[in-house]
Amino acid sequence: MSVFDIFRKLEEERAPAPVGAVEFIVCGLGNPGTQYENTRHNTGFMALDTLAEKLGADVKRLKFKSLTADVNIGGKHCLLMKPTTFMNNSGEAVVEALNFYKLPPENLLVMYDDISLDVGRVRIRKKGSDGGHNGIKSIIYLTGSDTFPRIKIGVGAKPNPDYDLAAWVLGMFPKEQGEQLESALGRAAEAAQLIVAGRTDEAMNKYNS
Repeated sequence: MSVFDIFRKLEEERAPAPVGAVEFIVCGLGNPGTQYENTRHNTGFMALDTLAEKLGADVKRLKFKSLTADVNIGGKHCLLMKPTTFMNNSGEAVVEALNFYKLPPENLLVMYDDISLDVGRVRIRKKGSDGGHNGIKSIIYLTGSDTFPRIKIGVGAKPNPDYDLAAWVLGMFPKEQGEQLESALGRAAEAAQLIVAGRTDEAMNKYNS
């Protein structure tokens, strides 16, 4: 196979370019800045990057106080976004995008870290409270709704009750958890595609662990 044939095959495998208005928003939560890269609290960013990679997208356009990319997921024009606000103000970016495209909260999917789940586990919910997560708290407060689906990705509990929570979530994953984390990120990305396609129950049955 020639180099030309290889590039043509890769191009054919890429999802077709999105057309029409944005119908769905997929948001990964985290903190901006290199000092926060690969920390537990940035697991939502990692999951979104994994999804973007699967779709052949590069999340780098600055829009709605976020790094964004337009993608086609199951025939739907979707916006991928990573807020450049800090975690506690994630709702500012999300609300700006929802309002611009006139979308209801139900057309928003959020991916984020969860300390109540072990590393490697994924849990999908159709709606619910913030569970103590400041990024979700901001989104619920500013949208006035908790009826958006979300994918929680386990980062593990604090080693002991007295351990500082901020220090824990802003810490790095140990190398020995890399394989579990990578598996969880891949499953979260696959689940996201099912949810956007309207197959949330299927995603829950397949990936909730």
